[in-house]
Amino acid sequence: MRKPSVPKGTRDFLPGTMRKRNYIFGVIRDVFERYGYQPIETPATEHLDTLTGKYGEEGDRLIFKILSRGDKLRKAIAAGSDSALSEEALRYDLTVPFARFTVQHQNDLTFPFRRYQIQPVWRADRPQKGRYREFYQCDADVVGTGSLRCEAEFVRIFDEVFTALGIPVDIRINNRKLLSAVASSVGAPERMTELVTAMDKLDKLPLERVKDELRQKEFSEEALTALERILASAARGDAASGVPDALAELLGEFPEGKKGLEELQYIFSKTDKPGLATARLRFDLSLARGLNYYTGAIFEVVPRTDAQVGSICGGGRYDDLTGIFGMPDMSGVGISFGADRIYDLLEAVGGFPEKETEGTTVLFVNFGEAEGDYCAERVHALRAEGIKAELYPDAVKMKKQMKYADDLNIAFTVLAGEDEIRRSVLKVKQMKTGVQEEIPEAELGKYIKNI
Repeated sequence: MRKPSVPKGTRDFLPGTMRKRNYIFGVIRDVFERYGYQPIETPATEHLDTLTGKYGEEGDRLIFKILSRGDKLRKAIAAGSDSALSEEALRYDLTVPFARFTVQHQNDLTFPFRRYQIQPVWRADRPQKGRYREFYQCDADVVGTGSLRCEAEFVRIFDEVFTALGIPVDIRINNRKLLSAVASSVGAPERMTELVTAMDKLDKLPLERVKDELRQKEFSEEALTALERILASAARGDAASGVPDALAELLGEFPEGKKGLEELQYIFSKTDKPGLATARLRFDLSLARGLNYYTGAIFEVVPRTDAQVGSICGGGRYDDLTGIFGMPDMSGVGISFGADRIYDLLEAVGGFPEKETEGTTVLFVNFGEAEGDYCAERVHALRAEGIKAELYPDAVKMKKQMKYADDLNIAFTVLAGEDEIRRSVLKVKQMKTGVQEEIPEAELGKYIKNI
């Protein structure tokens, strides 16, 4: 018999972990709600043709396909048809399913439509630290408007969320139109996808390695020299103030480059006043994000900490994602928080607030049936005051009940035997310090809240 385990790249979450995860979800959800975003959910599975062709060649390889069942599978095998072996798949992200959702429910929505969605996604990736096959995304999108104020608003959402979580971050920003201009500038406008996929690796690989990769894809030396000149221009100036002048001169001669520059400058101008609380907005030409559906501004958020967790958020503008489902000219922009990487980061830096992630606060010790009934009333009263409280279910030895409180890091234990009940007092023990006091039963809630 095989030892119980979970598939690679997936995890079980114990209660302490779930409380911390729920804290992250709660902070993100609260900010989304304040900005007027509405919650939706979509199924874990989608039709395979809904997902394929939306994420680029590399993304398509990582889609978890679901094998057909029954007669469909037998017929596909008999016919030697690979396409019929799988007709459904686990969702790769939340954005493409949202586009499908928007088209399917267009008559039920009011546009511009702001949605948020907190659900798991699946990718057939190689599991490693910070990279899982099943993980949660926390997305927000606006569809039905091309206003760049939405991009500026998302910058502020990033800032508010990470300020609340206590994580200093850099918000890296670029524009796919600028990347299109880069491809034109190096003489390879038709090969933009290959070029930007390689450029996206510049934060992990040195330039020479990226150039070698492009050589293997038969980019000319002239193109590589031009790319190096462009990247050198992008490195000049202050990335916090927008696109460097030298780069703007190189790319502004192309119509798509000029448009991309205007869009970036607008977003920078709308986040100047008032300024951001703790986040820093930075232009980064190497930011490419390999998803094919982005058409304008693109975002990536990286923490300013020593913990190596990679990017923790991303997003961008897509001008016609719904068009592939029969609803053209529906512009949108969205962002996604990687909750699992945020969790790993907060865990690494000790960033979870104890008050926000603790479990039961008060445990009532059970001395017997009559005492248990008395304590059950006190438990109910504490819960009505918003205090997490429970009664140990069995009248077992006190040592076992105290160990239970210790194991669960319960802050207070309350003892009420015959004598305490007769005198209407409770013995309250602070588990961390060992301090024990007698408190009038009517003042227990006030006492707990003031410690």
